Amino acid sequence: MATVTIPFDGRPVDFNVPDRNLAEILSPRPSTPLNDLEQAIEAAFDAPIGQDTLEKWVKPGDRVIIVSDDNTRLTPADRIIPPLLERLNAAGVPDDRIGCIMALGTHRYMTDAEMAAKVGERVYRRIRVFNHEWRDPAALVDLGTSSRGTPLLVNRAVAEADVVIGLGAIVPHHIPGFSGSSKIIQPGVCGARTTAETHLLSCSDGGDSFLGIADNPVRRDMDDMADRVGMHTIFNVVMDSQGGVVGVFFGDMRAAFKAGVEMATKIYGVAYKETPDIVLANSYPCDLDFWQSHKSQYPAQRMVRAGGTIIVCTPAPEGVSPVHTELLDFTAWSSKEIKAAYREGRINNGVAAALAIAWATVREKASVIMYSPGIPAGDKARLGHTHADSIDAAVAEAMRRQGSAARLSVLTHAPDMLPIPAFDTPGK
Repeated sequence: MATVTIPFDGRPVDFNVPDRNLAEILSPRPSTPLNDLEQAIEAAFDAPIGQDTLEKWVKPGDRVIIVSDDNTRLTPADRIIPPLLERLNAAGVPDDRIGCIMALGTHRYMTDAEMAAKVGERVYRRIRVFNHEWRDPAALVDLGTSSRGTPLLVNRAVAEADVVIGLGAIVPHHIPGFSGSSKIIQPGVCGARTTAETHLLSCSDGGDSFLGIADNPVRRDMDDMADRVGMHTIFNVVMDSQGGVVGVFFGDMRAAFKAGVEMATKIYGVAYKETPDIVLANSYPCDLDFWQSHKSQYPAQRMVRAGGTIIVCTPAPEGVSPVHTELLDFTAWSSKEIKAAYREGRINNGVAAALAIAWATVREKASVIMYSPGIPAGDKARLGHTHADSIDAAVAEAMRRQGSAARLSVLTHAPDMLPIPAFDTPGK
């Protein structure tokens, strides 16, 4: 029997797999965090990628909005924003003309304490820090459509700013290929209708996700939206599996993102040697709720044999979603049924519908067993998943389904992983 350890709910957790059945244990590649993050940040500000320094183009009268990801991400905004404020001050912009918005997308609003922790107490007291109130129509402005025809509803404060600077982290992501760059605008500070259409664009009929594909229709649409909003500058980081910053990328939205994607692919791109019957996908570091931890499914979907089984392990202390509570009414449906119901107006929440379609597409390739102390067994059933009381019980059930000779692979940090086959695949 092999003992496997994964990071779960803030601690290492062990489970067992018969030696003959364990195919691979895969994790992001080891990498060394920067020795001096502050120095690296200052160096990035001194030498932007594809752009002049802030001091050369930001004007004293400009209204500046810093767009930061929220507390579901590990981006060290509290380390980036203080030196950014000093650069903006040096360009002549006073603190009272600088704001920082939490790019929630359609996540729950952050508390004051959470926002202060994200940006740092001193920054929170120094400039205006506020939530993207995506539920409030008055907080949004209609900018027409993107070049693809996507309706563009964006936060008014961002749309009216003279300078928009996006902060975020670059990791593989099933919707735009990689997170980071223009994703901080869409879905970060857009309305739910905009986000619904972008998410639906990523849901191909019966196909794989855009995970790890840097150039795709969703990314191009998001870049166009960011252009229309006026975000030309980003400060993105690439982190290791423990949240340590490995690289910093500041400058032009596209050029800095491209450089960051190259590093992220080297860290999170992992070669797998066989197509397993079972993939155990651990949700760390996206553990808050299934709205976050669902990202663990897509690397598993990429790897698993058609007709196989995926085991999702997630603490999910906030359940499936504290915001999109109605989605459990339709998440067990097929992908085609969900898509048709949304287009016919029988489902009103397009963002939830789009994710439910993605979840259904996973189930249509492989059955899903879930171990999650935070999600009741009844809610797992409404997701179309099978409840397991423990990881060992989930493994035993998967082995029962797939047979005694089944091969099982483990993804220890699944949401941040990009599986790459190390063997010939059909059609390649």
